Amino acid sequence: MTLALATAFPSPTAHGSVPVPEGAPIPVRYVEGTVHGFLELTTEAGALLAHGDLLQTAARGRMASRMMFHFGDASVFEETVTYTQHGVFALETYHLVQSGPAFAEDLDASLSRSGSYLVKTKSHKDGEEHRYEGTLTLPADVYNGMLVIVAKNVPARDSTTVHLVAFTPQPRLISLEITPSGSQKVLVGRQEETSVKLTLKPKLGVLLALGAKATGKAPPDSYMWIVTDDVPAFVRSEGPLYSGPVWRITLASPGWPK
Repeated sequence: MTLALATAFPSPTAHGSVPVPEGAPIPVRYVEGTVHGFLELTTEAGALLAHGDLLQTAARGRMASRMMFHFGDASVFEETVTYTQHGVFALETYHLVQSGPAFAEDLDASLSRSGSYLVKTKSHKDGEEHRYEGTLTLPADVYNGMLVIVAKNVPARDSTTVHLVAFTPQPRLISLEITPSGSQKVLVGRQEETSVKLTLKPKLGVLLALGAKATGKAPPDSYMWIVTDDVPAFVRSEGPLYSGPVWRITLASPGWPK
């Protein structure tokens, strides 16, 4: 699950002109397994935007996780990531698709562990299409589509920095600082649980920060709540789903037809 970090940065420099940050992969504290979760996507005010599913399965020594949201206006958001968890978490492949009027443009982006990427976009205003293809040098802690997994496995008292590839639409490697910022009570039925609130702050570096400040489009901080008693569990996140306004992802319970 990704909290998006797409914004209008300056045009990228030539490949290899900026040193690639080193990053240590996140150790596996809690092994992931088969999951089918039900999700809701709402505005900050609580207005329902989309229903979604989180599907995770294991095959051939690696995990495959897919999060999908289907909007009332026929827009679609789908994020798929495959990864391994042999001592540390390691991304293998990543694929992001967003389409429909809920987004500024249609986007189809893919990334592999080798750093190869392919991004295709189509403007909703004039139908103009663009294609970006190439290779990035990636550190070991790139975690597109895996932030919930990372949040469940980092120490609850310390700050942790990982990396993401932001598709702007050209891909950019950025740092993301994950910092505990207090606790909050949540209710499960009548039972009260304690969740840790995590702040996810993009670290753009000097050049990107100056460009984002100049355009007035620096990405906002995002937030995630994790219940940490015994076995950690995701309960809510707030931030841009990919680009655009701040939206909220929460767990949903299946209902019964009357």
